Amino acid sequence: MRGWLVILALMLAGQGSVAFAAEAPAILLKPVAVFDGVDGKRHPGWQVLVRGDSIVAVGPDLPVPPEARQIELSGDTLMPGMIEGHSHLFLHPYNETSWDDQILHEPLALRTARAVSHARATLLAGFTSERDLGTEGAGYADVGLRSAIEQGIVPGPRISVATRAIVALGAYGPKGFEPGISVPQGAEEVSGVDSIVAAVRRQIAAGADWIKLYADYRWRPGEESRATLSLEEIKAAVAAAHDAGRPVAVHASTAEGMRRAIEAGVDTIEHGYGGTPEIFAAMAAKGIALCPTLAASDATSRYRGWDGREPVPPSVQINRRSFSMALAAGVPICMGGDVGVFAHGDNAREMELMVAGGMSPAQVIVAATSGNARWFRLSDRLGAVKPGMLADIIAVEGDPTSDIRALRRVRMVMKGGDLVFVQP
Repeated sequence: MRGWLVILALMLAGQGSVAFAAEAPAILLKPVAVFDGVDGKRHPGWQVLVRGDSIVAVGPDLPVPPEARQIELSGDTLMPGMIEGHSHLFLHPYNETSWDDQILHEPLALRTARAVSHARATLLAGFTSERDLGTEGAGYADVGLRSAIEQGIVPGPRISVATRAIVALGAYGPKGFEPGISVPQGAEEVSGVDSIVAAVRRQIAAGADWIKLYADYRWRPGEESRATLSLEEIKAAVAAAHDAGRPVAVHASTAEGMRRAIEAGVDTIEHGYGGTPEIFAAMAAKGIALCPTLAASDATSRYRGWDGREPVPPSVQINRRSFSMALAAGVPICMGGDVGVFAHGDNAREMELMVAGGMSPAQVIVAATSGNARWFRLSDRLGAVKPGMLADIIAVEGDPTSDIRALRRVRMVMKGGDLVFVQP
């Protein structure tokens, strides 16, 4: 009898929780304008009504539920929470500690503590979602960080993780040690079709949302990048990932690496520095998105002494030129800066460089919201301010469609209907 009473109590509690959720208090957000992330326009006078974790109404002069909390955002533009497309939460800027030393000398506990801090900084900067493309030697720690954020243990954006990433045997780093000595690597090494398929499946089983491949890299320090994974290896990895419902991102900085990735049917290409008009035309034809990572070459060049003035270093010029060719070819553009090379929380740096490279501020904001939601298979609930979407919303001071730098003046962050912060 007591067992049945326990079951009945649990059933009643469950019913009560459903009823409570249905009656969750409403929040009415009253900015000066709304940028919905889809049509590229700023809508003055629009308001947004949130109930629970979702947006329930958008438009001018919304009826106000009697119990609703009203938040005045005078002078602010309301927009979707931004989505960072290329990050490494377990890295920090290379002018603080070199990449090699982070992989070889920083304890995993230290790197994880940093990643927690990086996730918080990213969220406070208005990025409510993030694609993290490899832990760079930190194993599967990103899976644990994702769970900690989902469970509310630590604050951070919604993250999609790629775990260890996959490289050709001998092609990655750290390098420069006595031959034959086993040195920890920044990614999982493979050789051959069977090996790469096993790595893909192993990483998916461990929690990977994305598979990250390196189509090319430097065989020895100081050498030019060359294609490393064969076309057959990339095709096999893509087939295994797609069979498991996981998309594939590919680091490719050479024309040949890009060509192989495109032929293999990957989902996004990262960097694309060596692209040609023909290569970018092939990307556009297949609808493969490019994450140009303009901020990465900008940051590393500054670490080497560049002061930001013309003439620019060769790496920056190559990046600018490839980005321009991709735009001219109509390649879908992902907003992703390779954050970790530079500071987490400074994610808007990539967006400013995209505007400097030829996109309008509105186009860049769409790329960072509904665009990234589309490329990352999140558009059913994220990337737009419209009824039925998750209430991942931010407010920025001023008009970001006329001045992209307004994205640095974040006044409010809401994630899943919960106010992370709001400035009075």
